[in-house]
Formats: sequence, C-alpha cells, structure tokens
Amino acid sequence: MSVRMAPRLPLIFLLMIHGVSSADWGVSYRHAHICALKNSSVIMSCTYTYPTERQIMKVFWSRLLIHGEEPPDLSEDPEYRQRLQYLGDTQQNCTIRLSHVTQKDEHEYYFRFRTDKPDGKWLGKPGVTLNVTDLQVEAPERVTEGHNVSLTCKSSCTLTDRATFIWYRNSQPLTERRDRNNQLLLQSVRREDAGRYSCALHGHSYISPAAHLSVTFHPGADRNVIVIAATSGGLFIIIIIIIIIIIWFIMKQRCVKTEDNRVKQICDPSEDTYTALELKSTTSDLYDTLTTVRPRPPEDS
Repeated sequence: MSVRMAPRLPLIFLLMIHGVSSADWGVSYRHAHICALKNSSVIMSCTYTYPTERQIMKVFWSRLLIHGEEPPDLSEDPEYRQRLQYLGDTQQNCTIRLSHVTQKDEHEYYFRFRTDKPDGKWLGKPGVTLNVTDLQVEAPERVTEGHNVSLTCKSSCTLTDRATFIWYRNSQPLTERRDRNNQLLLQSVRREDAGRYSCALHGHSYISPAAHLSVTFHPGADRNVIVIAATSGGLFIIIIIIIIIIIWFIMKQRCVKTEDNRVKQICDPSEDTYTALELKSTTSDLYDTLTTVRPRPPEDS
C-alpha cells in the first residue's frame, strides 16, 4: 500500500496570489549593534519592504515584545516621547534618532509596521541592540620626571561611529592633542605636566571624570645640574688664577731692571717700584776734600 502525498502547487499558488511570501516582507538594519557615548544622540538606520499592492497604515518602534500581544509604541512611552524622533517615512525608510541616551536605554529595539490588511504586518526581529558607554581615563597615579607616560581614554564598548578624541588638563583643552587614537603620549614629562586629565569626543558635550597624574622629583636630574655647575665654576676659577699668575709674571719681568749696575728697581706688593741705594758705590767727592785738622799750640803773649 502506497501513500500518495498531496501536491503543493495549489498552496504555492495561493501564497503568490496573496503576496505574503517572506521575500516581499522584511526589515533591514544598518547596524545590528550600536555602541554610543553617554548623553549623545543615536541614529538607528533601517529600511523595510512589503508587497507593492499593500498600503502602510502604521509604523513605529518598540523595545518590548509580549507574546501574543501587539508590542507597545515607543513614541508613546513617557521616557522616550521627548527624545525619540522618527526620521523615516511610510514607504521604505524607518530610521529614528534617540537623543540623550543613558545606560537605562540599553535594550534591543525593533521596527514594526502594519498594512491595510489584517494579516499584513511585520516585526523586524532580531532588532538593534544598543549599548551606552561613558569614558574613563586610565593613567598611572605617578610618574618620575623625565620618563614617558601613556594615558588611555577607555570605553566599555567599541564606539560605532569614528571618534576624534580631545584631551584636557585641568579643564583646559590640549589643542595640540586631537587624534583618532584614544591614547595621549607624554614624552619626558616635567613637573608642569602634572594635573587632572580628562577626555572627550569631538562634537560631544560629555567629558570623562578626571584622573590625577603626579610627577615625582627625580634627584639625579638636579644632581647632574649641580655637578655640571660645580665643574664649570671650578674651571672658571682655575682659568682666572692662571691669568692672574701670567699677568703677575709679566709685570715682574718688567719691574726688575738695573741702572748702571747700581740702582735696582724691585717690585713690591705694597708699591709699584722703589729705589735702593748702595752706599758703597755712591761716595761723594765732597768727602775726598776733607783733611784731618790737628790742634795748634797756644802762642806766648
């Protein structure tokens, strides 16, 4: 006994007539996962398709799925009403913008649309998973003067949009440090580099909590300066002494002279020159004319 299976052609033909083939229905999301910065605005881009003979009656987003019930419209939720903006249309575009996101907004979001037929509705599942992150500066508590240090602006998930990082020191932007790299490299740090460092993304108002960086004193640096200064000072003094000795020697050579082998001029520290007379060689002719006078006897009166 053989079992004959019913032909499937009538069923296929019926599906094609009503146009409910899954190939005609669908929702496509640009990103299945989105990592957004806290307090930023998130764009959830999507498109949807449906049979051309159908007319769209309602489009909305939801984050709650209740089995057997119609999912609630997110735009009617008090927590989302002021922050949710539908950027799409009733034809193909179903993009929304969600502003001022926080960690409470971390959910999976779905797009839902209904047509003019009772069976003509579709839910884009799986949806878009949203993760919200803040920024944290990872830095060593202290670094020794003259060393290199790297600071990292960290997030809990990889940001979906390309980000340009901005760094701050003591709430003042480091304008020379604006890069797509989330690291700040400080080379040969000085005491002036100490302070409170924070980071942000260009175009966003959120700024990370500050991390304090301390720069400790490096004794070797000042010791080297002292040694160099002492060495330089010692060399300077030695050069001055040598110059003084040379000048003194030259002056002494000029001061020591003889005059007719009788007069010598000798330098003295208290006066420039003085003359020493040699009495043995300076006998005057006056002394040669002196004669011995003997007493004469008295005359008789």
